[in-house]
Amino acid sequence: MSRPLPLILAQAPGRPFGDLAGFAADVERRVRGCAPSALVVYPELHLGETSTGLQAAPQEGAEPLDGPRDATLAELAGDLGIWLVPGSIYERGGDGHVYNSAPVYSPQGKRIASYRKIFPWRPYETTQPGREFTVVDLDGIGRIGLSICYDTWFPEVSRHLAWMGAELIVNVVRTSTSDRAQEVVLNRANAIANQIFVASVNAAAPSGVGRSLLIDPQGTVRAETPADGDATLTDVIDLDETGNVRRFGTAGLSRIWDQFRPDDQPVPLPLYGGRIDPTTWNPTPAAQQGPWRAAHPSASSVVS
Repeated sequence: MSRPLPLILAQAPGRPFGDLAGFAADVERRVRGCAPSALVVYPELHLGETSTGLQAAPQEGAEPLDGPRDATLAELAGDLGIWLVPGSIYERGGDGHVYNSAPVYSPQGKRIASYRKIFPWRPYETTQPGREFTVVDLDGIGRIGLSICYDTWFPEVSRHLAWMGAELIVNVVRTSTSDRAQEVVLNRANAIANQIFVASVNAAAPSGVGRSLLIDPQGTVRAETPADGDATLTDVIDLDETGNVRRFGTAGLSRIWDQFRPDDQPVPLPLYGGRIDPTTWNPTPAAQQGPWRAAHPSASSVVS
């Protein structure tokens, strides 16, 4: 048994927030000749520039999640028969705040999820922080988790997404600074520590410094861009590999999700005012259903 997921990771320079026609043409160019029903991913705020390389202010490019842009992106995904993460966008919430949000569209031409960045890069980013971890089921394939750029610096994000059943973390990025080298290490560490695929897609120059990469649940880099130019990474991953690594262990040894036994004592976590509960440590499907949802309002699981 296997659950293949074709990936098309677009390391592209940013576009003006109104250039949806140009974006559609670029997506079509990158998916041409590739496997059908691929997951296509663009960088953070890809559609959020005022001119080449210059990021728009949040208030400039923001519109409601279900506005005209949303309809166009949904139609594009449906026309091409792809799963589409068009990077992140500026979302004007019903509360009047602007969020940095990453939507997901299905091959049926519907938006099936959207994630608001929990950790804006302060003090430089002024968007309102989100409050929910988000995973989404790609019908018949598997479950992915969403993160945006600076989120990867906070291990709590990747840990929660893995615990919520994600088998692949899609991390959309717009890093133009010298710390991309550290982000590469952090993404590999998150993959290893959670035994999960990670796809970190950065913007190309002049919007970003590139170095996009795809990492498997063992922490091995499967594909990467060597520089900052416009590039497309393609691969077909098997999401069953996540379960295999967790079952047999990283390098055939370490099984972190089987660390605790039900009769182990809870481990206090003073930083969070909480604890690690051995009875709920392992990420099983049952942990995502029923009373768990009502008891954990800070998490969001979306099923297509």
